[in-house]
Amino acid sequence: MGEARSPAKAWVQPTAETGSRPSPGHAKRSGLRFAGYAAVFDRPDRGGDVVRAGAFARSLKRGARAVPLLWQHAPERPIGRVEYLKEDRRGLRVIARLSDGAAGREAAALLKEGAVRGLSFGYRVRAASGEAPRELTELELVEISLVTLPMQPKARVHAVADGDQEPGPGQRSTRVSKRSPPASV
Repeated sequence: MGEARSPAKAWVQPTAETGSRPSPGHAKRSGLRFAGYAAVFDRPDRGGDVVRAGAFARSLKRGARAVPLLWQHAPERPIGRVEYLKEDRRGLRVIARLSDGAAGREAAALLKEGAVRGLSFGYRVRAASGEAPRELTELELVEISLVTLPMQPKARVHAVADGDQEPGPGQRSTRVSKRSPPASV
């Protein structure tokens, strides 16, 4: 395993599996990148479920590349790939790159315009307790989706950037949330 990195440094990590950074002479990759939370812990979603910290631990052992990035949960509409996926104290943090294919370009345009900002995830319940709210304590993560209306209202994209850029001062980036968390969140 590599050294621990803050999520802000994750913008330069090509994958969660390797934990390595691109070499100084690496080829620039195209495709819009975004960061946000697909799940927010300890907050009820619109269906009355509450995801608890640690619920994704087993699934995350498979690595970020094992989780497809979809448009609106449609398995026939992949839009890119997940580059970084980790639980932190807030929730399930995601950094992904949209593809240059038609579906990826469409998603990128809507994301840049702010028309789509929601994130969501597909899952199978492995362990849960209670009712109203149901506490989800172990989930099999099936997919991450960019969505119009997320089930968890706080599951949002917080930043976007072109290519390998990290959103920040002096760089071409678009903040898509009214209240963006600091880069270290």
